[in-house]
Amino acid sequence: MDDRPTVTPNRSIDMTSLKGLAHPLRVRILDALSTYGPNTSSGLAERFGESSGSMSYHLRQLEKHGFVQEDASRGSSRERWWERVPGGIEVDSVYPPRSAERAASDLVQREWQVTRDALFNDFLMQGADQLEPRWYEASTIDTVNLRLTSSQLADFVAELQAVADRYIQRYRNQRAPGTRPVQLQLNAFPVMDAEEIPGGEDS
Repeated sequence: MDDRPTVTPNRSIDMTSLKGLAHPLRVRILDALSTYGPNTSSGLAERFGESSGSMSYHLRQLEKHGFVQEDASRGSSRERWWERVPGGIEVDSVYPPRSAERAASDLVQREWQVTRDALFNDFLMQGADQLEPRWYEASTIDTVNLRLTSSQLADFVAELQAVADRYIQRYRNQRAPGTRPVQLQLNAFPVMDAEEIPGGEDS
């Protein structure tokens, strides 16, 4: 019998929840809990330079919309610990231009990218000097340029996601000695200012 945890399905959020998330600080809070693990309201307030009252309000809003939950294993009568609800989040970007839905979706996607870029830039600027060689050597920065059909691109992304899912199953919640937060980033997209050769099967 396979005792490994299964991958929690991605959550496709509805418009009400999307609007609840669509605040720059709430997106950053959710990212911090995803990247660094559970934290308290005061700990998050210190990280982001916010008041504890403001942080508590935003955490309650995230809880209301099902993005975070109390970590009862760490909590006390004096202070609650918060963790991200397990599972990925899918935000639909196919909304009408200039609609409220599109504005909320764009804000969330933009803030996610700001966080990804910040973590990547920190690695670029500080990794070689601050990390032990074994961590720096285990990392990679790689760019591949291909010409693919949309179906081939979809197949490529699906294979990579399958590999990621296997690692999620094995290591999602481990806190073994020697581990540290690691972020895997993959960008796979069509180049916007290049042409599509007409006449393919995808067309």
